Order: sequence, then C-alpha cells, then structure tokens
Amino acid sequence: MNHWLMKTEPSTFGVDDLERAPKRTTTWDGVRNYQARNMLRDDFAKGDRAFLYHSSCEVPGIVALMRVVRAGYPDPTVKEPGEPRWYAVDVQLERRLARVITLEELRAHAARKLAKLLLLQRGSRLSVMPVSAAHFEFILTLE
Repeated sequence: MNHWLMKTEPSTFGVDDLERAPKRTTTWDGVRNYQARNMLRDDFAKGDRAFLYHSSCEVPGIVALMRVVRAGYPDPTVKEPGEPRWYAVDVQLERRLARVITLEELRAHAARKLAKLLLLQRGSRLSVMPVSAAHFEFILTLE
C-alpha cells in the first residue's frame, strides 16, 4: 500500500464538498503536471490511503483521510483524440480529522520526525505527492 498527500484549494473543492459527494467519493482530476500525472497513472493503487490537504487558504493543513477506490485512468475532463495525456483517480473520504494538522505544525517536526517529507521541501509545489509509511503514521499521531 502506498500513502499520499493530495492538495486542493477548499474554495474550489474541499473536504466539505467531498463529504457531500455521492458515497463520499469523487474523481481526482484536473492534474496538469507531468510528474504528478505519472504518479496518478503508474503508482496509485486501489486501497492506497491519502491525506487531504487544504492549500492556498487561511490555515493550510491536513484535514481528512481518504482511500483510493479506483486506480489511475484517463482524465474524463479531457477530450483529446489519441493516447490519453492526463490521468485521474477516484478517492473516497474515510473520515475528517479531529482537527486540522497545520502546515506550521508539520514544519515544527521537519528537522526530526518529518525530515524529507516532500511537502516541507523547498520548491515542492506538486498537488499529489508520496508520503512514506513512517511519515504517514507519525502525522496521524499529531491528531
């Protein structure tokens, strides 16, 4: 099983929207970065777990746990002839976290417990990123 962090802007689509979706499930589409696309296409698997991370908001942070319920497939929002260029996955809300685990709180652990967490690396702007099992479990203890 892989673990992921998936960023979204809550003003566009946030945990409230996911909670209201039929079966609390949605297509994670619209990713337009080749590195992130490759992960969606090649590395995501049904059963993987992911953090839902709110970005570009007043208090950025991890707000929920999700499970991948459908592995990578051609992004249905793209209507291009030929081989698909962009990919999507389907995710389902497992649960909201009891509280937001803020970016600042994550940064406070960057030197030791969360060293090498991609989210905390300078210049890391990907909307989809892997999280090691150790980092995933540690972050859950912060809840």
